[in-house]
Amino acid sequence: MNICVATVLSIALLLGKSVNLRASVTGPVASDGDGPASQACPMCCQGSAAIPGIPGLPGSLGQPGSKGEPGQKGDIGQSGPMGERGAAGPQGDEGIGQPGKIGPRGVPGVVGPTGETGVKGQKGEPGETPDDSNQRVAFTLVRTSASDASTSHDTRLPFQATETLLPGTSFDLETGTFTCGVPGTYVFMFSVNKYPSSSYLHVHLRKNGDAVVTGWSNDSSQYEQVSGSAVVVLQRGDMMYLTMHGRAYSDSTHRTSFSGFLLYPE
Repeated sequence: MNICVATVLSIALLLGKSVNLRASVTGPVASDGDGPASQACPMCCQGSAAIPGIPGLPGSLGQPGSKGEPGQKGDIGQSGPMGERGAAGPQGDEGIGQPGKIGPRGVPGVVGPTGETGVKGQKGEPGETPDDSNQRVAFTLVRTSASDASTSHDTRLPFQATETLLPGTSFDLETGTFTCGVPGTYVFMFSVNKYPSSSYLHVHLRKNGDAVVTGWSNDSSQYEQVSGSAVVVLQRGDMMYLTMHGRAYSDSTHRTSFSGFLLYPE
């Protein structure tokens, strides 16, 4: 296609040149003299038209031009209208997250009315009495230092160390209290040393708050030992302890002690 176009163009150029050549020949011609030969012949001097030459071969393709500089980035267009909301997708699997913080405690609700008394249930079967025939109970507690001074006969005498405490024997050192766990007959003994500068010392062996036996001293010039003992019948839950009025003394030789043991179970 390109060769045909080039051929047509070449023929058109040759025809154009032939017309120009013919026009220039028919025009006035310069003369060298004054004779007839100085006048141009309009017909005989005109030659026939030349045959167009063969069109030349098409030229080679030119080299591609260099890449131009990129243009400036255009402005961001306006946001289009919001599309319609799509259908909800299927529910995903339950994730494993950290537990949330505990919220504040709510205001207590109003106390509701007291309900009606229910029907009294049937009396249960009597329970079995535990076998305490082989149970052994015994203790000896001591103080390792002097006590505080007491101005009341109801001040309990606490103890600081255990010399003997058989398994199953319940004794609270801080309050100096033995609690009966096996009903039966018990023997209790105490020996309390009076502080030398104290003018008196009263010691009471008590059962559930009531005095069983009492010992006392009012010699303020020296140490004195206040002691006592008793045989007492106890039921489960009864408590035995010492109270004092004055000040008790003791040291590493254990001058103040409290002992008891089960003589025989009930």
